[in-house]
Amino acid sequence: MQIRESAEDYLEAILQLSETREHVRSIDVVRHLKISKPSVSVYLKNLKINGYINVDDNGYLTLTESGLSIAEKIYERHKVLAKIFMSLGVPEDTAYEDACRTEHVLSDPTFDAIKKHFEECGNIKR
Repeated sequence: MQIRESAEDYLEAILQLSETREHVRSIDVVRHLKISKPSVSVYLKNLKINGYINVDDNGYLTLTESGLSIAEKIYERHKVLAKIFMSLGVPEDTAYEDACRTEHVLSDPTFDAIKKHFEECGNIKR
């Protein structure tokens, strides 16, 4: 199922936040993505309705299996592309910003080919 770039960003944010804290709340997503509380609230509601996240009685967010699958895919792309850009001499901040935009538009075969090439060159670890 194809989802929008913004949904991928929300799912990726929840995954990233869950790596550094025990519980992820909507306010954490607001701060991470630098988006307004009302916008985040509406989007999280849609992600919940579509089965990508769960929200418990305490307001803690967790990814469903399908949400986690999408988030992991996008987050891997983000990390790999940023490493590749930095290996080419792009400053770290710019590399991560560009990776954030690029991660959404590459097809799976193109990303896989780029990743494989850079792994074989020794520029990124498998």
